[in-house]
Amino acid sequence: MNDFNGKVDVLVVGGGMISREVILPTVFQEQKYGRVGNISISSLTGDIIEELKGMFPEFRGYPDPEKHGTKEKYPDMFKDAIRDLPENGVVIVATPDHLHTPVILAAIEAGRHVIVEKPLCLKVPEAHDIMRRTDEKGIYVITDYHKRHDRSVRAARYKFMRGQLGEMLHGHAWIEEPKYMALDVFKDWCEKSSPFEYIGVHYADVYFFVTGLKPKRLVAFGQKKYLPKHDKNAYDAVQATIEWEDGSVFFIQTSWVNNEKNSAMTNQGMMLLGTEGEYWADHKDRNTHFVTEEKGYEDYNPNFFKQYDSWDFPGEEDNVGYGYDSIVQGINDVRRIVNATSGMDEKQALAKRKEILCEMAATRALPGQALIGVAVNNAVRMSADAGGLFVKFDKDMNISFE
Repeated sequence: MNDFNGKVDVLVVGGGMISREVILPTVFQEQKYGRVGNISISSLTGDIIEELKGMFPEFRGYPDPEKHGTKEKYPDMFKDAIRDLPENGVVIVATPDHLHTPVILAAIEAGRHVIVEKPLCLKVPEAHDIMRRTDEKGIYVITDYHKRHDRSVRAARYKFMRGQLGEMLHGHAWIEEPKYMALDVFKDWCEKSSPFEYIGVHYADVYFFVTGLKPKRLVAFGQKKYLPKHDKNAYDAVQATIEWEDGSVFFIQTSWVNNEKNSAMTNQGMMLLGTEGEYWADHKDRNTHFVTEEKGYEDYNPNFFKQYDSWDFPGEEDNVGYGYDSIVQGINDVRRIVNATSGMDEKQALAKRKEILCEMAATRALPGQALIGVAVNNAVRMSADAGGLFVKFDKDMNISFE
């Protein structure tokens, strides 16, 4: 008997910028449309939960400010939240990058499916461990690489896969954000990351997604000029040149010390050159612009995550865009798995989960695909910290100096 009601319960671990601006609006909208059941949020302190309660509809908070106060830190309370999550639940991991792994492993151990903000983790051995555990237990763990859902990127993949670009020769991507990201939004952990690890990995994954190629070796450089003057021993900018298994080369430039008066939060774009064609796209300038008293001139991206008048709820708003689509893909995948296995005994359910995951592995950033971004990230940091030494990859994406 299948007693699944079509709704999955959701636990969001992390109450920072990406949760407030993208994840939680998405999850609560999915609840409104009947695809998500109860919602829980786990964060470090009660004051964060208190703030979120003033921003969003009803949810269960960990820690509860009324029981635990607002200032004391509870770094492990996500474990209680995972334990309380019903069997049909999904954990969305939105902690700082270096804290992804313990949350993912706790969810897998509890038998809960996972959506994790990119990157999956920061170290190749951690990714291998996650892969092994998900394979054993038949657990869905997808990395939210929302650039895969950008129609501009999907168009590049579509053309390449049909041979219209020919064999890849080289490409270039840029993704850069303003100073307040490192100095304000990520001030507590920017030293543990870099602009490449935080946002540059998007385009490393895009090249893999478009071409199916794996990296062979890379060299990276980083600069520390601005942030150290503001008491942050963090990279201002990082650049990486990646050689892929077919000999093609892809250069990625990243920064998080751009001018705060820029016309959009993120400068971003990509070009590709193949033997039969080329691709060029400014992913910031979508040819939509506003000039208002409130914000001045804006390059407006209507495609990522924006609010529009709802078709189905007059007077309300709907969130629309590829930032929304990538999270919903994960939610719907979990709904499919839960529905397909509802009413089965554990042996049957495990076999069915593995069957579905095997099918999804071809098109989703499950751990086998997410490993590429992890390996590139790990290698870029290793190369930049060494002053620009080449780092190579083996067939399992283990890294070492050349």
